[in-house]
Amino acid sequence: MYNRPEEIRELLQSLDEQTYDRPFEIVIVEDGSTIDSESVIRYFQDKLHISYYKKPNTGPGDSRNYGMRMAQGDYFIVLDSDCVLPPQYLKVVEDSLKNAYLHCFGGPDAAHPSFSKIQKAINYAMTSFMTTGGIRGNTRSIGKFQPRSFNMGISKTVFEKVGGFGAIHPGEDPDLSFRIWGKGYETQLIPEAFVYHKRRIDWNKFFKQVTKFGMVRPILNRWHPGTAKLTYWFPTLFCIGFVLAFAALLYGIFWPIGLYALYFISVFFDALLKTKNAEIAFLSLMAVAIQFVGYGKGFLISNFWLTFSEKEPEDRFPKLFFKTENTS
Repeated sequence: MYNRPEEIRELLQSLDEQTYDRPFEIVIVEDGSTIDSESVIRYFQDKLHISYYKKPNTGPGDSRNYGMRMAQGDYFIVLDSDCVLPPQYLKVVEDSLKNAYLHCFGGPDAAHPSFSKIQKAINYAMTSFMTTGGIRGNTRSIGKFQPRSFNMGISKTVFEKVGGFGAIHPGEDPDLSFRIWGKGYETQLIPEAFVYHKRRIDWNKFFKQVTKFGMVRPILNRWHPGTAKLTYWFPTLFCIGFVLAFAALLYGIFWPIGLYALYFISVFFDALLKTKNAEIAFLSLMAVAIQFVGYGKGFLISNFWLTFSEKEPEDRFPKLFFKTENTS
């Protein structure tokens, strides 16, 4: 984590309220923070078994690797600091793994009732099957589920086999999944093991985030060519089609823009059904539009430069990579 003491307080409080009755270790890694969480850790140390480490800033992937190397257990659950767990979370995970053991699982994210309306709208855009949430992988998506590191479990066996997360960010999560598959292991979703993921971002930060998501996907396609899908082009083609639909209006052709109107009406009512709030449903339209434009733009730019530039991805897009250090 980086400069997130208040988020850690909320996460630890939710861990303290777990119905799980077996001992477990919590490993917290400060990734070069200038605002540490020592006072928060001290408050919870009598309640929870916490191991607390500080290291230079080398990015989330390397920090997670460091935490798993330092952990005492043989099965790790990786969480982001901006997540809050429902009380039954650990019990649900244990019961599921007892029923059908998985070397790597992922869980979904949900919007807590206390979240802001913008947070709930962004959560809808990031998780809905009608948006790029369907492309990322879920129970109804095409292909295997790709766990995300805000809520995932991984065995020590697989961690050591694949070497943990890479230096790319974002994109370290699907990259890890692809390497796990390459070693012959499966990744699956545990639908009941959800977390409340706050995503403390505004519209501008959300646009930058989804643009980066779009930029890393062509890099992953190059690294793992067998995982590339035509569906990854959908946001880019969606945006290009939208521009063409408006151009068609100049020639009296209305049906293309009608299809887009039908799609956004469907999104509105789907969001209304899920959130039961008209204002959040309207904000969801904005979140979906930002998501498609940002992702589509990033995906197109990245594909262009990877096709016509001789530079390696790390040199072409240095802001998408962290330089790791030996922190063992």
